[in-house]
Amino acid sequence: MDGYIDLQVNGYAGVDFNSASISDEEAVAVCGFLRQDGNAKVLATIITASPAAMIARIGRIAELIDDIPEVADVIAGIHVEGPFISPIDGFVGAHPAKEVVAATTEAARPLIDAGRGHVRLVTLAPEMDTESRVTQWLSDAGIVVAAGHSDASLDQLRCGLDHGLRLFTHLGNGCPGQLHRHDNIIQRVLSLSERMMVSFIADGHHVPPFALGNYLRRVPEENVVIVTDAISAARLGPGRHRLADQVVEVDEDGAAWSACRTHFAGCASTFPQMIEVLKSKVGATERDIQMWLIDNPSRLLTS
Repeated sequence: MDGYIDLQVNGYAGVDFNSASISDEEAVAVCGFLRQDGNAKVLATIITASPAAMIARIGRIAELIDDIPEVADVIAGIHVEGPFISPIDGFVGAHPAKEVVAATTEAARPLIDAGRGHVRLVTLAPEMDTESRVTQWLSDAGIVVAAGHSDASLDQLRCGLDHGLRLFTHLGNGCPGQLHRHDNIIQRVLSLSERMMVSFIADGHHVPPFALGNYLRRVPEENVVIVTDAISAARLGPGRHRLADQVVEVDEDGAAWSACRTHFAGCASTFPQMIEVLKSKVGATERDIQMWLIDNPSRLLTS
């Protein structure tokens, strides 16, 4: 089996990618830890913040990729998650709602430019992207576009798909704990899962294993992607850790909570830990692991 490909890593082993002051030494060390845990390639994920902060953080990751071969060997690019997401409580998740904005090419261009060609994936909410104009612009530039932190209607999702949308980010999360029992974002995405890939966080906390099993049986196997959504707490265990401009509390069970304890804020699990959950609690096979953690994300990034 080749190394895993993780499309969503906010930080790892004490290093927060959502910082503009990551040292060269820290970057090399964290890439070593990612390698030790079986990762071949990851996307460093920058979440919603002020435009200036996002530009600085994206720029620092791009600089590290350009300047340090050991970093470029592991960090295959940048995943920009926000700021074009839903500002509604629940859907906004751990992102600061005050920094959320509507998607426009004028707002998106400085973020993409800061990445120096290394932005590979952007997560936005289709309802924040009028007529999917930014989705089309990003897709035309060769950037993978995902929906996420979104309450998009079926029509809005279909419009996005018609204009280049290819993925839904961590389905079952980035949404309120209480939803309409039938017409909700999870059901809408599942109904369209033949047309796009769908990522899931398989730590056993973000989505209960029984529900994750239901989702995995509905989404075509070639469209399933597992991500860690790891933060700096990954590999470190319980305690207080950083994610961008907030403090995250990791409990004794390994769940990463926002300070208000109303929602998760990233994930403290590694891929080896998630594979154990997938095998022991969901019934995944080695073939499933190969597809969901290697083949499918690789195809998304290279096609």
